[in-house]
Amino acid sequence: MRKLTYFVAVSVDGFIGGPDGDANAFMSFLDDEFLGFLKTEYPETISAQGRRALGLEHRANQRFDTVIQGRASYQLGLDAGMTSPYGHLREYVATRSIEKSPDPKVELVADDLVGKVRELKAEDGEFGIWLCGGATLAGELADEVDELVLKTYPVILGSGMPMFRSGFAVTEFALTRNRTFGNGVVVRTYSRKRPGLPD
Repeated sequence: MRKLTYFVAVSVDGFIGGPDGDANAFMSFLDDEFLGFLKTEYPETISAQGRRALGLEHRANQRFDTVIQGRASYQLGLDAGMTSPYGHLREYVATRSIEKSPDPKVELVADDLVGKVRELKAEDGEFGIWLCGGATLAGELADEVDELVLKTYPVILGSGMPMFRSGFAVTEFALTRNRTFGNGVVVRTYSRKRPGLPD
């Protein structure tokens, strides 16, 4: 069974971006140390455009071979002229508003999103599935998330897009890894506690 990992940037007060999803407030923290960590441990989470700029086109995936993102997150790539922002991964976009995929590498998921994710998780393979965001998609898939990797930036946004846009439910996760960077960013990894299974 493959894991669904919500790997996401978040403010200290729990927002992944401003009200419109803009996350530019986090960009100033991409210093050499933190960027080195991303390039080494999570290179597949860097967009194709970013990988070209950093000379990572041929860098092997470390953790994921599949990405699923919401319509709004995908739109950010489209606005930047990228119809396949993560072409080094299998790309799925959850949307009902786009009828035809603008890129042959991108598969659209209009119905039974949970069923599709369960199908992907049931595949054999050494790599997991990256839940890229945003808030609505994460809320719809909250019960399917097996792991959280939170890149917490030392900023307060005050309001904005939450990590999960969903109803109230207490769900426990166990902290499995914690790393602090010189710029104040903290990357924490949590594994979901599931009844009847060891942590």
